[in-house]
Amino acid sequence: MITAIILAGGIGSRVGFDKPKQFIEIFDKPVLAYTIEIFQNYLEIDNIEVVCHELWKDYLKDMVQKYNLTKVKWIVNGGETFQDSVINGINHLKNKIHFDDYVLIHYGAAPFTSEKIITDVIRVMKQYGSSFTATPCYQLMGSNDGEKSKTWVNRDNYIQIACPYGFRYSYLLDIYKRAREQGLLEKIEPHTTSLMYALGDTLYQAYGDQTNIKITTKEDLDMFKGYVLMKQQN
Repeated sequence: MITAIILAGGIGSRVGFDKPKQFIEIFDKPVLAYTIEIFQNYLEIDNIEVVCHELWKDYLKDMVQKYNLTKVKWIVNGGETFQDSVINGINHLKNKIHFDDYVLIHYGAAPFTSEKIITDVIRVMKQYGSSFTATPCYQLMGSNDGEKSKTWVNRDNYIQIACPYGFRYSYLLDIYKRAREQGLLEKIEPHTTSLMYALGDTLYQAYGDQTNIKITTKEDLDMFKGYVLMKQQN
């Protein structure tokens, strides 16, 4: 069994709107609805859990009903921080799924993800117990020295990490158990993959491409509008 955890607990302040970015409407439909539909329509996904900002739970429930998102089985309160939200979602599943089942973690404001990406994340996850989508760095990469840049790095040595992340559920629980025991949750950048690096674990790469971005800015929203129009014409 595979459960997708969709993280929708943030406020998305960098976008500059009066609502969280995952609830901004593109062609009269919330970004989060587009994201959930990716997993609703993917045959191997059995359940969806949405970790939602508490003030937006009623809105989410109405959205789930309106768009017939039948795989959404659970709606869980988000936490004070990103890691708190992830932990809330993981812990809520303890009596809902088996330890040998699989979990995908995905951001509610990441609606570009393709079926090809999910397929490869699942393939690698089942082979190694975990996976993440990785995209090569195609642009020249240099140092950021304020208003100038004086050095560059070899882009072939780096990858861009994006969601979804895939895990055997028992391994995901173990990551957060060890991170808590080592006091890492308050020290490490708030991503599960960052905790894995800090713990010395191995990260296994699955297919990724440059379209698989998370909406962070107004420009990203404009890109998504074009993406939706392109999909409608195909």
